[in-house]
Amino acid sequence: MEKLAARCKGLSDATRLRILGLLAGGELCVCDLMAVLGMPQSTVSRHLAFLRKQGWVEARRSGKWMHYRRPDQPDPFAVSVLALLDETLLANAAAREDARALEARLSAKENNSCGNGTS
Repeated sequence: MEKLAARCKGLSDATRLRILGLLAGGELCVCDLMAVLGMPQSTVSRHLAFLRKQGWVEARRSGKWMHYRRPDQPDPFAVSVLALLDETLLANAAAREDARALEARLSAKENNSCGNGTS
């Protein structure tokens, strides 16, 4: 029961919900999340570490940047919760604005590279 409570706690923060919404489209670099969320690297990384610890995201390193995605093979609980989250975020104005900002960010990046001065 404690593990379930801890996993649910991972979803109890608006920033973490925004991150999960942004990751619905696939893997993103921390620099992209920073740009869309308008938050410093330390804050974004702290939220990502919390989500990772609870199994909501997975990570890989590429040079000095970390890239995050939703789990490739989430457990049944995560599948259900993430589907509900995605459905709910479709009707959320802030989440739609995040999606537009991410699309603009990714379109503006040169060669899809990180750390090119736009983060």
